Amino acid sequence: MIFKLLVLFLVPLLAGLLAFIVPTGKMRNYRLLLVFAGSYLFGITVVHILPELYRTSNELELTGLFVLAGFFMQQLLEYLTAGVEHGHLPAHEHSHHHPHYHRQISALVLLLALCVHAFLEGSMLAQPVTMGFAYDVNAILLGIALHRAPAAFALMTVLVHQLHRKTQTLPYLVVFSLAAPAGLLLASYLANHQVLSHSGLTWLYALVSGNFLHISTTIVFESSPDHHFNARKLTVAMLGALIAVGVEYIL
Repeated sequence: MIFKLLVLFLVPLLAGLLAFIVPTGKMRNYRLLLVFAGSYLFGITVVHILPELYRTSNELELTGLFVLAGFFMQQLLEYLTAGVEHGHLPAHEHSHHHPHYHRQISALVLLLALCVHAFLEGSMLAQPVTMGFAYDVNAILLGIALHRAPAAFALMTVLVHQLHRKTQTLPYLVVFSLAAPAGLLLASYLANHQVLSHSGLTWLYALVSGNFLHISTTIVFESSPDHHFNARKLTVAMLGALIAVGVEYIL
């Protein structure tokens, strides 16, 4: 538990602080890192999380509805965040590909929406007995860490652009970094004290799985503007998916 809490807190914190040091224009491989993270998250959701959910679920159709609800819930959150959780940066060179960059977002609304998403992500790492030993939280932890790092970097880039002072952005970064650990702690408490039934926990995980599907596919598909073929990005995406498969079937 302590290891998971530290990873969930330190990864976004350090990645966010990195935005103060590394100019976005020098992040040449930033998009490739996003593609890798999105592909791994998609792979681990498809080959690990969803099969385990359906294996342990007593109500398959309802579980599928929660996955679908999570998918569209993430669409709503994306409207509030303008894609920051996808690692979108407010760079001028990207603005013609992502028109929503022109929409000014309230810093508090942005933080709240990102914290809701991060809180739900953290809940996926609670390992109730009802999910069985095949539910590998370490594989999911890796996917969340890979995703949260560029999200924190993008968040700090946006906030520095809005608030103009780096010191004013630090409380936002700390709160964002605490959101996922809080989700893990609450979900673990509810599971250990049987506040949520087995079905309730399954539906919670299904909801977050829908979030993962939306985020990961958006990252991968939006990585190639106008859907132009890019061999490097395709290779990186395949590598991320293969690692997800390897984590599931080899480790």
